[in-house]
Amino acid sequence: MKNKITVKACKSCNAVIKILNCGNNENCEIKCCGEEMKELIPNSVDAAVEKHVPTYEKVEDEIYVKVNHVMEKEHYIEWISLVHDNKEYSVTLYPEQNAEVRFPYIPGSTIYSYCNKHGLWKKEVE
Repeated sequence: MKNKITVKACKSCNAVIKILNCGNNENCEIKCCGEEMKELIPNSVDAAVEKHVPTYEKVEDEIYVKVNHVMEKEHYIEWISLVHDNKEYSVTLYPEQNAEVRFPYIPGSTIYSYCNKHGLWKKEVE
C-alpha cells in the first residue's frame, strides 16, 4: 500500500521489525519467542497524542521533523521514518538525543515515529 509500512512487535521480548514486502500474503505470519508477532496500528495506543505524533516544518526543500517526547533510557522515540511510494528514509534515535530529524520534502508522504512504550504513530505530509 502506498506510504504504508508494516511494523510488528513480539509480546514476549518486545522485539520490533519493519516488513519490507509480504509478497502475496496480506498478513505475514512472523514468529518470535514461539508466538506470532502482532502488527502495530499507528496511533492506536491510549497515550498522549501531543507527545507522540510527529510534527514537521518545511524548510526550503526539506522538512524538519520533531516529536515532543522525553528521550530517557527507559522511554524514548526509537526511530522516525518518512515513507513515500517505494522509498523509506529512516533515522534510528537513542536516549539522550533529541527526537528531531531532517528529511526531503515530499508532499503526500507519511512520517512515522515509534515510541518504545507506546508504539507506532504517524502524520501525513501536506
